[in-house]
This record gives sequence, structure tokens and C-alpha cells, in this order.
Amino acid sequence: MNRSMKLTMVFTLIMSLLLVFVIPVSADEGINEKLGVPIVVYGGNLTDEQKVETEKLLEISDPEMVDSYTVTGEDLAKYIGGNAKSRMFSSAKITMEENGTGLNVSIITPENITEVTSEMYMNALLTAGVENATVIVASPVKVTGHSALTGIYKAYDAEGVELDKERMELANEELNVATDLVKDSGLTSEQVSELITQIKQAIAEQKPASLEDIERIVQEQLDKLEITLSEADRQLLIDLFEKMRNLNIDFNQVKNQLNDIASKVKGQLEDILADEGFWDNVGNFFKQLFDAIGNFFSNLFK
Repeated sequence: MNRSMKLTMVFTLIMSLLLVFVIPVSADEGINEKLGVPIVVYGGNLTDEQKVETEKLLEISDPEMVDSYTVTGEDLAKYIGGNAKSRMFSSAKITMEENGTGLNVSIITPENITEVTSEMYMNALLTAGVENATVIVASPVKVTGHSALTGIYKAYDAEGVELDKERMELANEELNVATDLVKDSGLTSEQVSELITQIKQAIAEQKPASLEDIERIVQEQLDKLEITLSEADRQLLIDLFEKMRNLNIDFNQVKNQLNDIASKVKGQLEDILADEGFWDNVGNFFKQLFDAIGNFFSNLFK
């Protein structure tokens, strides 16, 4: 990374910090009367104290200004055929957006969502047929994150938006395959998300007509990304995408979203993270900046 790029990045970070200090952010934005208020789905096993904490995490200042639901193990069984006795903790806030806005997913507590990444959620939700929404996921305790997906399905159902049950079950299977690949294959979550996204993009472009086409596309993307999987893991992907082919899911409709996911997981972060000395200096700079701000206010009030 050259010096001018580094200086540009530092300037951007400084400006972002200054915006946080000087520009007030209102939590009481106007309600979109056409699309309705945000929908919040709480994990059914949260304690009262944890629910209050989750409200803060999801930036819910007025519970009367959202539609609230609770997701339970029974919902897991209903929507994706899961275990009705499962304990549910991860929660989500869904804000419906205008057509063409696209899908955006963020995890507020990544330290507590141990298996599922925002890109995995996005990929799975697109498979399920969810579009044009802003989704925020949070949990006050460490969880895998799978129950948030069921909560989002329940939110859509409760609001009268029908999602196809087979697609919902397939999306859950996709999430399971993604997290299993991370655990079993030694790949990072970013590599797995990129692989799944690239396969979907290839399916959208090539429109496979047979199992053999799916096998070819999966292998082509593995080769392209220089990823080696065991035969068992490779078969997991083939089986997953063969089911998608049989359901005739048209990924052309969400091609821009797939491009967004691909760009996020590829990113430009590798060189930046490798330059540890640079980021140590940036860290020291911000420490000194915060110290200076603290001293300024301390002296001001004295």
C-alpha cells in the first residue's frame, strides 16, 4: 500500500470520527406509512433482562413504534422442520424497503454470533426469497445465529408476506452447509461465502439443465477460487445446488445482490490487514487523539 493511499485512509477515518462527534443522529426517523414500521423478532428464550439489552442493541427507543414477535422452537419446526425443543436467543429487526433497494444484513454483535456471518445470512435470505429489506441481527449471549433466520421468516409470515416453505427449508440447509464447510474444511467464512456466491452467479448465467451441469459448475468455481474440498464436502455443495435447480430459483432477479455479496467478501482488506505496522500507527494516532479530546474537556470543565 503506497503512502498516498494510507494518508487517504487515515483522512477518511478522521472525518468519520469527527462526524460521530459533531452530527447528531436521530433515533426517531419518520415512519414509512406505505411499508410500515420495523418488525422485531426476539429469541423466545431471552430473559427479561436480556430482552431489554437486545432492545438497546437493536436501537429500539420506543417499543410502540415497532411490530414485535417472539420466535420459538415451535416456529423452527414450522418453517424449516427443525427441533421444536430448540432454545432461541438470537433476534432480528427487519425494516422493509422500497423495491429496488436490495437486501442489507448486518450483525450488531459479531462476537456473540459464532457461526453465521452477515454474508451467509444474505445468501440464505436471497435463496428464501427475501428482498428489499434492511436486517439487523443481535444476541446478548453467544449463539450460532441460526434462530435469527427462523425469526425473519416468522416476521414475514406475521406481516402477511408469504415465503415458499421449500425455499425457506433450502435456505436453512444452505446456512448449515456454509457453517459446516467453515468447521470441516479449514476455509474461512469469507471463502465459503465467496464460493457459494460465485456458484449462484454461475447458475444465473449458465442456467444448468441437469445434475451434470451442476457438478461441472461447482468444480469450475472450486478451481477458479483454488479451493480443494474433500469429496464429501464437494458433494454437500452439489446436493444443495441441485435442489436449487429443481426448485427453479432464478438468481438473475437478485444478480446485483450477489455482486454486492461478492464484492464484500473479496474486498480490499488483505493488503491492509497485512500492513500491521501501519495499523499500529493508526491505533496510536487515535489513542493520542482521544487522549487530547479527553484532556481538552477536562481542562474546559476545570
